This record gives sequence, structure tokens and C-alpha cells, in this order.
Amino acid sequence: MSTQSVLERCHPGRRAALKREILARSLACFNDQGIEATTIEVIKAACGTSVGAIYHHFGNKDGLIAALFFCALDDQAQLLNTRLSQAHDLRGGVHAMVFSYLDWVTAEPELARLLFQARSFVAKGPHAQVLVERNRARNQALLAWFSQVEDGAKLAKCSPDLLPSLIVGQSENYCRAWLSGRVRATPQAHRHALAEAAWGSITAVAASAG
Repeated sequence: MSTQSVLERCHPGRRAALKREILARSLACFNDQGIEATTIEVIKAACGTSVGAIYHHFGNKDGLIAALFFCALDDQAQLLNTRLSQAHDLRGGVHAMVFSYLDWVTAEPELARLLFQARSFVAKGPHAQVLVERNRARNQALLAWFSQVEDGAKLAKCSPDLLPSLIVGQSENYCRAWLSGRVRATPQAHRHALAEAAWGSITAVAASAG
């Protein structure tokens, strides 16, 4: 139900109903069988629609993967932006990034699994430049946000490309373990510990920068 809500936000309206259905069925196939093993024929059988309909909406398998991937990224970013709008200092921003990431993965495990396994496919495929541009815009926006809040100037010398890894890197590692079944406690269960770990990374970098 939660995934369906995300798809409805990304592709609203009655006319997009078939597109949402294809995306939802494809997501299940990718997560159950793996991206490489999932063919258009597999998706066609799961959707009960024609290959032509799939190609009409998404072009090909790469387009379908990218549509799911960017839909998940956009939903994740929406929650992050909401949390950042409620933060007023550097520590609050760090906590907002970690909390939003962990909360989103806990709420959307199927889309999170897709994000992890599809990233390399998107990065190496025909939509690679779109991903590069989105990452660059996200990182620059984050650095701009931090530069405007109390104590944010401490990050002035931090690379925009490094900032997300410093803040959510440890959380991402835990989420991967949870999604694979290697740990049982949800990411939300450790949100405060992981947020403080991220804060420690940021303060260490700020201190080393002088």
C-alpha cells in the first residue's frame, strides 16, 4: 500500500493507472528475481499486459528501471526537504538527513531495495547523465542549506560530493544489512545512535578543516 502511494504521487491521475501498475509489478519482479534476470517478458507476464504497452510507457527495460529509481529518489528527497525545513542549525540538519533517510527506508523497504540494486544499472546506462546531474544538484543544495544555518560555516571547505557520505554513509550500511536480513532491528530503532555518529563525523571534519 505504501509503495502504491509513492507511485501515485510520482504518476498521479487515472490516465497513469496502467503505468503505475506496470511499475508496481516490475518492482516486485526486480526485487524477487534480480534486475538482470527480470526480462520484459517476465514483466509482461506479471502485469498481464502487452509488451507494446510497456515499451509505450517506458521505452525499454532501462527506462523502466530508471522510472522506478528516480521515483524512489524523488520521494526520498521530498521527505528530506520537509525535515530540513524544520531544522535550524548544523546539528539539526545532520539529524534531519539521517532521520529522513532511516525513516524512509523503514517505510519503503521494497523501493529501498530497488534503489540499492538499481543504482549501478542507472549509473552505467542511458540515464547515467541524469543521475549525475541530480546528484550534483542535490549535493550543492545541501551545502547551500548548511551554509545558511547556525554553525553551517564550519562546512565551508567540505566537498559537496563528500557531504552525503559523511552524514548518511553509516546509515546506508545499516540499511543494507537490514534489507538483506542480516540484522533484525529496523533502521528507525537506531536512528538516534546513527544520527550522533553522523554528527561526530561532521564535527571531526569541521575541526580538521580549521
